[in-house]
Amino acid sequence: MTLIVLRHAKAVAGLGIPDIDRTLNDRGRRDATATGEWLRAHDLVPGLVLCSTAARTRETLARLDVDAEVSFESGIYDNDPDGLLDLVNQVPGDVERVLLIGHNPSVHQLVHDLTGEAPDAFPTCALAVIELPGAWADVRPGVGTLRALRTPKG
Repeated sequence: MTLIVLRHAKAVAGLGIPDIDRTLNDRGRRDATATGEWLRAHDLVPGLVLCSTAARTRETLARLDVDAEVSFESGIYDNDPDGLLDLVNQVPGDVERVLLIGHNPSVHQLVHDLTGEAPDAFPTCALAVIELPGAWADVRPGVGTLRALRTPKG
């Protein structure tokens, strides 16, 4: 099984806009499109996407242009790594590859918790590909292997 953890792309500043309603800026739109191209080029298109309900995560998903079932999960916006793990544990057993689109610091912490390693920073549109053994219901801290890490700048 493969879990792909993606932080949303760069959003506009939050001046006068509720945080949940912030959309992507020009760089964010470019980065999200490029990330979708990278996923397709590396045969990593997910079967299921778990996406925060925030505008910037929904727009990131749209720009990825991946053909997958999508579940919009308000709990991802709560930014709790334990909540993210709970969502992963509920993925149906017939799904081989999941993309989770969320927010820092919880997505960065999830990568660290599952793999025991993570980069020092997890910038906007950073992506981690994690290989997991067994069933989704059995995913626990420390069981994953970090297979790839991608950031927009390298």
